[in-house]
Amino acid sequence: MNTGNLHFENLADSDDVPTEGIAIVGMSGRFPGAKNVDAFWANIKNGVESITHFSPDELEITDPSASEEDAGKYVCAKGMLDDIDMFDARFFGYLPREAEVMDPQHRIFLEICWEAMENAGYDAKRYPGSVGVYGGCYMDTYILWNLCSDESFRERLVESIQVGSLQTELGNDKDYLATRVAYKLGLRGPAMTLQTACSTSLVAIATACQSIEAYQCDMALAGGVTIILPQKKGYFYKEGGMLSPDGHCRTFDENAAGTVFSHGAAVVLLKRVEDAIADGDTIYGVIRGYATNNDGGDKVSYTAPSVEGQAEVISLALGMADIDARSIGYVEAHGTATPLGDPIEVAGLTTAYRTMTNDNQYCAIGSVKANLGHLDVASGAIGLIKTSLALKDKILPPMINFKKPNPKIDFESSPFFVNTELKTWDETEWPRRAGVSSFGVGGTNAHVVVEEPPRVVHDDQKRDAELFLLSARSKDALAAQAEQLAAFLENDADTPLADIAHTLRVGRREFEHRRAVSAKDRDDAITKLRGVTAPGLSGVAVTNSPQYVFIFPGQGAQYPGMGADLYATEPVFRETIDKVSAVLLELPDFSIDIRKYIQWTDHETALADELAQTKIAQPAIFAVEIALARLLQHWGIAPSAMIGHSVGEFSAAVLAGVFSLEDATRLVAARGRLMQAMPKGQMLAVMATRAEVEALLPKALSIAAVNAPGATVVSGPESDINSFVAALEDKDIGTKALKTSHAFHSTMMADARAPLEALIADLPRGTASIDIYSTERGAQIDGAAFSEPSYWGEQLMNPVLFADAVMAAAEANQHRVFIEVGPGQTLSALSKQSLTGELKRPITPVLGPVNASGSDVENILAGLGRIWVAGGTPDWAAFTLGQRRRVPLPTYPFERKRYWVDPKQNRAASASDVKAEEKPVGSANPTEVEELIQRQLGLISTQLNLLKQH
Repeated sequence: MNTGNLHFENLADSDDVPTEGIAIVGMSGRFPGAKNVDAFWANIKNGVESITHFSPDELEITDPSASEEDAGKYVCAKGMLDDIDMFDARFFGYLPREAEVMDPQHRIFLEICWEAMENAGYDAKRYPGSVGVYGGCYMDTYILWNLCSDESFRERLVESIQVGSLQTELGNDKDYLATRVAYKLGLRGPAMTLQTACSTSLVAIATACQSIEAYQCDMALAGGVTIILPQKKGYFYKEGGMLSPDGHCRTFDENAAGTVFSHGAAVVLLKRVEDAIADGDTIYGVIRGYATNNDGGDKVSYTAPSVEGQAEVISLALGMADIDARSIGYVEAHGTATPLGDPIEVAGLTTAYRTMTNDNQYCAIGSVKANLGHLDVASGAIGLIKTSLALKDKILPPMINFKKPNPKIDFESSPFFVNTELKTWDETEWPRRAGVSSFGVGGTNAHVVVEEPPRVVHDDQKRDAELFLLSARSKDALAAQAEQLAAFLENDADTPLADIAHTLRVGRREFEHRRAVSAKDRDDAITKLRGVTAPGLSGVAVTNSPQYVFIFPGQGAQYPGMGADLYATEPVFRETIDKVSAVLLELPDFSIDIRKYIQWTDHETALADELAQTKIAQPAIFAVEIALARLLQHWGIAPSAMIGHSVGEFSAAVLAGVFSLEDATRLVAARGRLMQAMPKGQMLAVMATRAEVEALLPKALSIAAVNAPGATVVSGPESDINSFVAALEDKDIGTKALKTSHAFHSTMMADARAPLEALIADLPRGTASIDIYSTERGAQIDGAAFSEPSYWGEQLMNPVLFADAVMAAAEANQHRVFIEVGPGQTLSALSKQSLTGELKRPITPVLGPVNASGSDVENILAGLGRIWVAGGTPDWAAFTLGQRRRVPLPTYPFERKRYWVDPKQNRAASASDVKAEEKPVGSANPTEVEELIQRQLGLISTQLNLLKQH
């Protein structure tokens, strides 16, 4: 097990730290009274009952089988879900008509599976392992009560089976619940729909655990969904039945008389615990044991529960977990609140526990059904989510609707007591542990044993700023994401920013609409998320595989402290600077440690003046450029082409393999000395085109650079420069004197050419392995020519044709991103002047200009963010410092719209008006539905017989 810099602790009994088992690393759901897990957990902790009570006048449909005398016992209560008619069809790639005919159970299950992956901090597309899907749903009532209320649709449905059309079947049949998720999320593990009635979702979880432990998959989504249409439909209470007389679930209470069926959906994401720890996952709980069985035939009826069957499955789960029942502190019971079911369940639990302990009333017991009603297929997964959150938060949730125990349950002589108040779950000699039960009509039982998550301790390596990435399928969804994250940061003071940023980088699908935020702290992040985005930090990625063009600035870009923050925090940057510095310190005529200029923080004027000297400036710029380039390469940003401005071409030559780092360092130092030894001169920036300048240029001056269509630099003796300035002012042409001591790229450098060429001729040289766009030629240069000594002599003397080189590189490929790799942002600004119209390309610096706000870390993160927004794919694993955690964050803000086929009868008369012989107008009554089903079965049987004959 490779845990990197991460370690974990548990409680006093270190032998019981769960290095084996199945970790619950993600969860999602829809619940009565709660649209997500956070709201659900808040309701549970606060003892909220989420069953909706409504009047008969609000019914969406009547019960045609009810008789007049039963009408007075009609109960209008149910745990309901909001917005079941809403769906983000575009997000999941469905046409409107496809979405309309799809069972809402399928749609919601698809949504919560996506959310569970995001809750865990995983993008299935980038996850290297395989992910399975195990789930189940209730019978499809959407097709019966909505679609089939239309007679023409019923006819088309029957015909579709005959002609082989799959559209309606794919959208409604249970068989496609799990495989739909696998297809839409891109999951390669087993995908199975399971059905065991009320125990379905917990059986799905147990089955998923088996699959993970057998290495059939590395993670698995498991859960279930129940939606019964119409939602606002009551039920007739019959004494002795399983339904509550008043619409309340009173589990284990003396007045317990039945349950209330409700709607809900839940899914968890499971993973081997050792892998979860190694990957820095948030662990809600660890499943230590699980078991499933069936009651068999030794019970009073098919639908009745069995003490023996339940006791056996609980014992099997405890045995698999290899723990003592005395260490269990809480049991989430099936707890249907039926007069028969509750006593049998406690008897089964007691029978299982008594094989290990005789202690009484040490273990709390409760059931989520008291809060929500019976969630049927989804109930087991919802109970597991409730229990996992209790373990994670170390609290025992209150059991509501309980006053006095059912007289048929002898709690005092059992290990159990009903906990009715929210309270701390105290530590004991064991880790906190719980059991979760779910029993299905028909006798398939499931039980899991869950343990609190291990206490994970991470190292505290972090940067002075963090990079937050957001992406969505639309501009509106992106804005909603930004607000969600800002609100989360306002309300959460505990989750480290580094973990939040890490999760967003590695745990979210990358869509085309993107936004990046580089922030130094929480307040800064909130402000930027809610403010206007800086240029380049928001946009639409046009490609997922852009080519990167590194552009290296020349002398004049340097400033004291360039890269100081990176030297302190980024090992790759620091190691490169140290290597260049060591080579320079070995030179007999260069006894200067350039690191003091790079690490400059005290703003000494003397150091700033020294750095302006050519012999120091050029090696210092070179060192920073190479260190930045190596850092970007380490982060997965490797150039396909390079452009160097004057001395910046030496940095390009190193990355292209023309010179070794050591040889290039010596060459740059020698070049700086040679140039500084030349006669003094002056350089002038002129706001005009090259042609305009050349028409006015005196013979004593030279064109030194063409940086942009309207930005030309001239070079020569200071007196001639001053005269030229006066001439240009007369013509209203703007100028700016550059802070240089010499006239670079002019005839005044002639005496430095031969010595430089001689030095290069004596060095081993390679052919450039990366495309080079020469600023001496203003075009791409042959790799071999770039290594010739004569080339380097020419580029010392001739103009820097930066604008031409940039435009040539842009013309060669429309999917290029230009990155200024060096101090300052001058070349980025100049490139934008050249790359306009069809040549417009993303351009980003990675360091700020001198005296700019923000640290080097903030600036390079902003640069990396611009690269990502443009479609770049940095290596976020290499980017991550230390061992970071994946933490729960707001999930994707689905842009739901109504996709729904309304039944022809939206609302029937009140229950008191219903007659046994009445048939709801415009809806399929049970007889018609039964006939339809029989016709379908007959057609299927015929097809099977034909297949057998062939």
